[in-house]
Amino acid sequence: MSGFLSTPLAAAALALAVLVYTYAGYPALLALLKRVRPLHPRRDPTWMPTVTACVAAYNAEATLQAKLASLAALDYPVDKLDILVYSDGSRDRTDEIVAAWSARDARVQLIAGHPRQGKPTALNAMAERARGEVLLLTDARQPVERGALRAMLALLADPSVGCVTGNLRLEGAAGSGVYWRYENWIRRSEARFRSVVGMTGPLSAIRRNDLSPLPSNLILDDVWIPMRLRLQGRRVLFCEEALAFDRAFDDEREFSRKVRTLAGNYQIFALMPALLVPFVNPSWFETCSHKIMRLVCPWALAVLLVACVLGVWRGGTAAFSLLAALLAGQALFYAGALAGSRAGRMGTVARTFVVLNAAAVAGLWRFLTGRQRVTW
Repeated sequence: MSGFLSTPLAAAALALAVLVYTYAGYPALLALLKRVRPLHPRRDPTWMPTVTACVAAYNAEATLQAKLASLAALDYPVDKLDILVYSDGSRDRTDEIVAAWSARDARVQLIAGHPRQGKPTALNAMAERARGEVLLLTDARQPVERGALRAMLALLADPSVGCVTGNLRLEGAAGSGVYWRYENWIRRSEARFRSVVGMTGPLSAIRRNDLSPLPSNLILDDVWIPMRLRLQGRRVLFCEEALAFDRAFDDEREFSRKVRTLAGNYQIFALMPALLVPFVNPSWFETCSHKIMRLVCPWALAVLLVACVLGVWRGGTAAFSLLAALLAGQALFYAGALAGSRAGRMGTVARTFVVLNAAAVAGLWRFLTGRQRVTW
């Protein structure tokens, strides 16, 4: 067996199997599982608790007006909704914008944080100040659809549900938009099977009593919060009707964002090792398939390339033609990624795929060296 595994063909086959399972096999299994064993969540549209919308903001003057307008216009009783904005050491007009809103709408209140400390500190401060039974966790950039809150609360009314996450819709032709539609499909499938393994940072709802204090150095609150609840046996649901809106980033900006996200994934597993234990984590299968395998894929890509190069270089084997074909396919794929949008839609998608996998390697380096900042 060791001799078999040491051959370039075996190494290439193993690497290819990892990639195919991660990006195609797991989604196909979810499609089957949600049909064979579908989850039928209970909804109660009459449940209307008091709600505090919690907005973490840093230098958000370009988007905050539209965001606060969308929150103020939510289809929800005025006397049951208030809005907290934590300005994390902002140096632009963020504080002034919130103060102006507060002057004409008493529901809007500012918490000015100095010095800048990051989103976990902001969320902890808002959770302590909040009066609502439910917290609407949302970012400063993405406006939300008018009926989003009611839609999420109808699902959160079930006590077995710990968190409900909304549906982020990205606009624009950037490759990250294509990736996000794929990612969102997986989240919907996970929710229809049993539970999502993360939440959408721009739009989620959770009972105030269920939000434990976050570590001040936490990178990914949108994974930490729902997975703590999942380890307690609570479900995390995806609400398709609860919409938030944003623009798809170009690959350069998406790279920086994904480096942060993937460094945060490594941190989550270090902080919550129970996520890696079967029967302790009720969503162990989804956690491994969705989160861990994505971290393995960059190395599988490297193994696949090296194995094909070695196999072709050695030559004279029965596997030569197959390895040569695989190598040619990779060369074509990476050439398309290098060309990007100049190679059409497939080039755009290929470039985004390479950028995301490169970000996983950079994220590991940031995590191991402690260079990933908490601030965003």
